[in-house]
Amino acid sequence: MNRRTTTPNRLTRTRASRTVRSAAAVLGTVLLGALTGCGGSGAGSSTAAAADLVSTAPAGPATSAPPAPSSSAPGSASASPSAPSSAPASPSAAEPLAGRTIVLDPGHNPTNVDHPTEINRQVDVGNAHKECDTTGTETDAGYTEADYTLDVSHRVRDLLQALGAKVILTQDGDRPYGPCVDERAAIGNQAHADAAISIHGDGGPASGSGFHVIMPAKVVAGKADNSAIVDPSHRFGLLLRSAFHDATGEPYADYVAEQGLDTRSDLGGLNLSTVPKVFIECGNMRNAGDAQRMTDPQWRQRAAQGIANGFTAFLTSGGTNNLDSAVPSSGSS
Repeated sequence: MNRRTTTPNRLTRTRASRTVRSAAAVLGTVLLGALTGCGGSGAGSSTAAAADLVSTAPAGPATSAPPAPSSSAPGSASASPSAPSSAPASPSAAEPLAGRTIVLDPGHNPTNVDHPTEINRQVDVGNAHKECDTTGTETDAGYTEADYTLDVSHRVRDLLQALGAKVILTQDGDRPYGPCVDERAAIGNQAHADAAISIHGDGGPASGSGFHVIMPAKVVAGKADNSAIVDPSHRFGLLLRSAFHDATGEPYADYVAEQGLDTRSDLGGLNLSTVPKVFIECGNMRNAGDAQRMTDPQWRQRAAQGIANGFTAFLTSGGTNNLDSAVPSSGSS
């Protein structure tokens, strides 16, 4: 997607990585023991999800079909109930995200291309007006960003549900277009989500590669006031960056941002959010190497693991106040 950036100061990832590794190690020991014998084969089972969450080794391709689109009408969020536990010895340990609500926002929509008038409608993002939505990018072979974001979101949902979280998708391929960027933010706000993420693939220059996390700048203008969520969103972004890098081996973007982190004030999904939220550009779909990885189901499973690990580290570490000094101060772009 189009970018307007403010480059953050150079950051150290040592403490964030330590937090992610510690959370993954503890969860691995507990989850694998608690969920042994849970039903099913394939990537969607609770046992497989628990094993994948704490593994940085390549995961096998998902063998189960993506979930069928929900029957919710346009304008409503697609909510998936938490997966029931199999009488774990310690529910709080076996389901560390029990009681948490997480919103996943799969970027764009596979059928946006068929609705140019609707998606080009201008919406208020607080400090400006922007298009309702866009079509997103694609690889040279025609694998679209919208298809990528839905696939990865389904994988993340399965992992988080296995840990007890309630997961809501802003769209599940069940809408003719959108939702618009302001509605995507509103879905997280109305759900009182503990954290939210918008999942994307970038459309940068073909010579550039790598992933980056986009965090909100402070925006208090018009209908936007995200001042309360800037600091926790930056802490989330730092942990997510470490978790995604550890799980996938994907390098930090070499064409935008600095050390995989960017801060922006032009994204309605961040400007209008009242819950901790970040965007992740999982790679550059216009780059041949990134495109090859992003079309590989095994790599997409590792990407989902990294995102789930980031949520888990953030939501089980009390906001990680000890990372404050490593988080860049917010600004406007």
